[in-house]
Amino acid sequence: MVSNHGGRQLDGVPSTCDALPEVVAAVDGRVPVTVDGGIRRGTDVIRAIALGATAVLIGRPYLWALAVAGETGVRDMLELLESEIRTAMALLGRPSVADLDESVLT
Repeated sequence: MVSNHGGRQLDGVPSTCDALPEVVAAVDGRVPVTVDGGIRRGTDVIRAIALGATAVLIGRPYLWALAVAGETGVRDMLELLESEIRTAMALLGRPSVADLDESVLT
């Protein structure tokens, strides 16, 4: 799990996306790598997968949605997140998550 759980409040602490490639390289496929922190939209999910994350966890978006509109808000947020991921993948010309790699970041 690559996470900083509030660590960005300290000057100079790297974001999870900055730390992710080093962690992925260090484990060298021996264990799945999950990431959280700073995931706010579908393109953040794509970026994390492209950097080597096996799974991406979200926290604040669903909490904000829950606070604003309860269960309906969470459902709407998940639908929006899925739509953003599908749209970005189509624009990148990548039909599946397995087709995401660092080349989509440049």
